[in-house]
Amino acid sequence: MAGRSWKFGDDIDTDAVIPGRYLVINDPEELAHHAFEGVRPEFAKNVQTGDIVVAGTNFGCGSSREHAPMALKGAGVDAVVARSFARIFFRNGINIGLPLFVCAEANEIYDGDTLEIDMADGIIYDKTDGRCYKTTPLPPFLQDIVEAGGLIEYSKRMVKTA
Repeated sequence: MAGRSWKFGDDIDTDAVIPGRYLVINDPEELAHHAFEGVRPEFAKNVQTGDIVVAGTNFGCGSSREHAPMALKGAGVDAVVARSFARIFFRNGINIGLPLFVCAEANEIYDGDTLEIDMADGIIYDKTDGRCYKTTPLPPFLQDIVEAGGLIEYSKRMVKTA
């Protein structure tokens, strides 16, 4: 996966990703129109398929709304890289097929950098400045869930092969 980075700070809560007033929407593409509208209004209009959200610590804190990773996925975001994630956001992201990567050096990545992520080996290549960062590689079973498009699709595949 490869794309442009969108940089955010620490403690980005789910209400910043998708404001609570939009929780009545269940369509990821419609949710995407409102992603980060309170903290970065240009995001929804300018994000492109394949882009990558980069953040500091505790990304996705707050309520346990699945709408937050759904909005990002609906916007075409390919992955989220952060120094750390709120546990429920991490689970919700994987469950809907959005790969999330913990990277201690995420703060060294700049807004607009072009990134390439090797999911299996856990390496983030910053094509803008030539640097590489280690990330925790997703275990094979989580890679399978992400590649299937989320836990529901993964489960359907598992039932078909059983």
